Amino acid sequence: MKHKMILDTDPGIDDAMALFTAVAHPTIELLGVTTTFGNVSVEQSTRNALTLLDMVHMPHIPVAKGSATPWAQPPLPFPDFVHGVDGFGNLNLPPPPQQAISQSAAEFIIEQVLKYPHEVTLVAIGPLGNLALALQLQPQIAALV
Repeated sequence: MKHKMILDTDPGIDDAMALFTAVAHPTIELLGVTTTFGNVSVEQSTRNALTLLDMVHMPHIPVAKGSATPWAQPPLPFPDFVHGVDGFGNLNLPPPPQQAISQSAAEFIIEQVLKYPHEVTLVAIGPLGNLALALQLQPQIAALV
């Protein structure tokens, strides 16, 4: 039986490897990718997630755009000196052919956890705004994820 997983991420160079690993791992079923700000803006991280999934021929995996800014502090500058402006070392890759789904990241997390109670692992490797909003909207998912 495969482990159902949602990857909550801000894909820059580092998170690209996490996404590739999740897609390739034989015991992981990647239910979707939720994006957030962090290494880059949420718009860029969403584009990056879609690009990475397209690269590995998995465009059917849903990507849900999430938090754009922190809740409790002013946003910090993006670390473009590490990841480049595009998050991928300024490769300036063409835009991906697919789009993010219409659900927000928090809504997607809630939907999947309620659909598969006690089966979903949420791997949050970016800022935790999407998880915070999902818990604020549906606190009961804490016991189901």
